Amino acid sequence: MIEVKDIHHRFGQLEVLRGVNLTIDKGEIVAIVGKSGAGKTTLLQIIGTLLRPASGQVLINNIDPFSLNEKQISLFRNQNIGFIFQFHQLLPEFTALENVMMPALIAKQDFSQAEQRARELISYLGLTERLQHKPSELSGGEKQRIAVARAMMMNPEIILADEPSGSLDSHNKQELHRLLLDIRNRYGHTIVIVTHDRELSRIADRVVEMADGKIL
Repeated sequence: MIEVKDIHHRFGQLEVLRGVNLTIDKGEIVAIVGKSGAGKTTLLQIIGTLLRPASGQVLINNIDPFSLNEKQISLFRNQNIGFIFQFHQLLPEFTALENVMMPALIAKQDFSQAEQRARELISYLGLTERLQHKPSELSGGEKQRIAVARAMMMNPEIILADEPSGSLDSHNKQELHRLLLDIRNRYGHTIVIVTHDRELSRIADRVVEMADGKIL
């Protein structure tokens, strides 16, 4: 499903990725691990089309998203990739329900259908009683589950998670780990996780270790 071919990237004089090659199969959970500065998040951002590589190629279902114009890339990302961030990145002025609906509203989908889909996801995640709560009224674990629901909103084939358990306590970490495994098994998402959490990496089908901008 995902092919990364000879990816190089630099920030100024610092070469962050040095010829990365990686293939990820449909429905696979892959954990990318390594020390800070290894290039993990940069690679994840390139796979997610948030960052254009200096050289090399990314193919997602045999499509090179970087061959598209910026508007087309945004549409491709919205329809095919869901994101889970360490610090949730929920919009503080909107309710949990509205945050989950946001990708569908950006895509100009029918409002009532988007709302129904969001309610179903929030119910699946056990947060029905939090529908109308804003992020400031949610616990850390609840915020991250709402972020997972938002990532699933467009039913993307790929979910990318950047240190998703990094801000959670041990109980909520374990809940998140079970949740990621369950959504792959239930919905067939391909999940790529950047993490320092060895316990989280154990749920993966494959662990990819990076150091100094290369895959070991």
